[in-house]
Amino acid sequence: MSHPSGKVIVISGPSGAGKTTIVRSLLGQIPKNAEVALILNPRMTAPEFMLTICEELGIGLPDHAVSSLKDLVDILNHYLLRAHADGRRVVLLVDEAQNLAPAVLEQVQLLTNLETPTDKLLQLILIGQPEMRAMLARPELRQLAQRITGRYHLDRLSSP
Repeated sequence: MSHPSGKVIVISGPSGAGKTTIVRSLLGQIPKNAEVALILNPRMTAPEFMLTICEELGIGLPDHAVSSLKDLVDILNHYLLRAHADGRRVVLLVDEAQNLAPAVLEQVQLLTNLETPTDKLLQLILIGQPEMRAMLARPELRQLAQRITGRYHLDRLSSP
């Protein structure tokens, strides 16, 4: 996790390739100044996705914000700016990312826009099955694809 903040890392591979093991390893090596929002099953709507990120980061939400995508994004952005000012890094780790609905992927793309003049505010790690790579190659996700700084594909582990 020593990559500069604000980058998008994509780890793909078939079932049995060790992706879950990598997630556990990453979570065991989180620096003290980093916070991780972990989404294990992203089959949800865009507002649910944003709500889950806020809940994972322990962000208190007013009742009116819970169903407003714009309010959730504004609250998260404010939180990320404060974390950045305090020298903390925030990582969003999405497992099974091939299950992200198109509207949620667009929201992920918008999250990569949250920045200060010099830094992106969110480190994003997408982990999923091989079909996730084709999904990220779609024209409407070009902006997200351009921000991918690391692509890692794992082959299935063979038994000894």
